[in-house]
Amino acid sequence: MSVAENEDQLRAKGYDKTPDFILQVPIAVEGHIIHWIESKASFGDECSHHAYLHDQFWSYWNRFGPGLVIYWYGFIQELDCNRERGILLKACFPTNIVTLCHSLA
Repeated sequence: MSVAENEDQLRAKGYDKTPDFILQVPIAVEGHIIHWIESKASFGDECSHHAYLHDQFWSYWNRFGPGLVIYWYGFIQELDCNRERGILLKACFPTNIVTLCHSLA
């Protein structure tokens, strides 16, 4: 059983705007449930982050629920202000994840 669907698999299902991964079973990061992960090989500055929020992240949130954005080269800390609304920012993949049980009953 796959634990995540990647962008290519999602596009094959007809999704036009897709995060890098959608988790089949959500995880928890710092007490927040995560359904999708988007990875950006950039620094999260105010201009680019607000464009991503408008063009991508809120669309993902609307379709798939709360998610995690990883900026490889860091981000301006004040931009991590949408956690309670469902979009977390990190500079690397979190090590303190909690996996949720998935029953096959």
